[in-house]
Amino acid sequence: MIPAAIQALLPQHPGEENRIGHSGAQVVMYEDCVLKVQPDTGNAANEGIMLRFLKGRLPVPEVLAEADLCIQDVLNGTARENHSAYPTVVRNHNGTPFLPDQLLERYLTGLPLKGFPCEDAVSLCDAMRRLVRWQEIRYTLEKYIEKQVQERCFLVGEREDGFTVFPPCAVRPELRPEDVDEGLLRFACYVAVCHTVYGQSFESLTTEHILGLVSQLRPDMVKQLKTAGSGKLPKDIQQRKTEHFTASANDAFATIRITARDSTEECYAEILDYLCAVLEQEEFPRSYSVECRGKEKIYLPIPGLPKKGVNQLFACAVQHPDLHPAIERYARLAMREFEWYQNLADEACAMPGTFAVFALGLEGEQWAPLVAEYLDLCDDEHSSLQEKFLHALIRKFGFQPWTLGVLVRGALSMQWLKPAKEFRSLIASAESLDALLAVKRRFSAYLLPEEDKDPKFRAIAWQSLLWAIWGKDSENGGSKVIKSAPEELKEKYQQVFA
Repeated sequence: MIPAAIQALLPQHPGEENRIGHSGAQVVMYEDCVLKVQPDTGNAANEGIMLRFLKGRLPVPEVLAEADLCIQDVLNGTARENHSAYPTVVRNHNGTPFLPDQLLERYLTGLPLKGFPCEDAVSLCDAMRRLVRWQEIRYTLEKYIEKQVQERCFLVGEREDGFTVFPPCAVRPELRPEDVDEGLLRFACYVAVCHTVYGQSFESLTTEHILGLVSQLRPDMVKQLKTAGSGKLPKDIQQRKTEHFTASANDAFATIRITARDSTEECYAEILDYLCAVLEQEEFPRSYSVECRGKEKIYLPIPGLPKKGVNQLFACAVQHPDLHPAIERYARLAMREFEWYQNLADEACAMPGTFAVFALGLEGEQWAPLVAEYLDLCDDEHSSLQEKFLHALIRKFGFQPWTLGVLVRGALSMQWLKPAKEFRSLIASAESLDALLAVKRRFSAYLLPEEDKDPKFRAIAWQSLLWAIWGKDSENGGSKVIKSAPEELKEKYQQVFA
């Protein structure tokens, strides 16, 4: 009994049975396809997964059975995935597994390039993204646009150097306007926006490249995106204007622009409410830029922090204690590992929420848990602004158990946190050293549970804290520090480094 879904794929004429091999499976050869029948032991499903994975990498047959059924299941919400296993597969309601990228590739290759059904394609892509996450389908979509838009419509040049991500592209001179399908270009714009909205921060480069292609063919289409974004954001999020401020948000280009008309508490309250409303939109990117202009030109008291509008915004807002909960709300919505403010680069790069956290952190101990959460999310290879904040924090509050707890998380948030030059004098008191010894006695309380399980990690974490206070002199058991310590404090120093 051949299932109807497979029966529909078989040629009308009978095939020829192939008896070579000893697997026990029945193999029937047709002109352009092969039917393999074997007991349902799970081996067939595994073979299907392997063949779909190897397609495009090796000359293997394409698996046809139940693929279209699975696509329909994705659309109607009955398909299932297995995030707990690798590779990620999508199963139709019969349990047949398919790799997400090749399922999507099968669907896209069946679509006409003339009269391209953009809305249908977007519906499937959105359903696939929700089911298996963006990263599982990103590459397939990028390659589809490369093949059907870039290669068909453009002369592709050579990259000028090893740092250029995408090659220069010029419209083919023989290309006619009627040769370019409007629906296909709208789909290209959709793919471009998705790279920014759902992808990692570096994927904005792909957004720029694809939109650059479309702008050469239909500049009005990209202009509309620049004006109103993808159109998915509510109107009062796209544009907002009140007595106190004006603002706009664009999901396609990941930008928020704010102009404060005054410097009142009401003004900053409305701005914070707007920022939170933007970030609560699923369609808005997690990496974005905030461009803010205001009348009050003050900045957070942290030397070396970039004097950008977002710094100015939170320096002003934090002056109003009633707004502190709103600042915290924004910070928690904004903080995402491996996401960035896109208008800050190089050594000034910062995770969204950075300036809000710094502003609250300098208000005192009640915000230490928020600061610790922020530091744990910081990318220890690329983020360094936390060093400037930690220096300012210790300068303001000195060495106390709570500031040392924050310093522990800070020392673990980047490689070799440098001490401020004032730290040696600030730590050189009985009160400060006693605070450090109190932290040492209950050091496990300052580590995450998974960190505390590893004795080697605990030792490294403690040494990182000492380095953050004394730098290189903390090495070799702190011999240099102990030698130069005041006689009345020498014993405490010895206990610290013991």
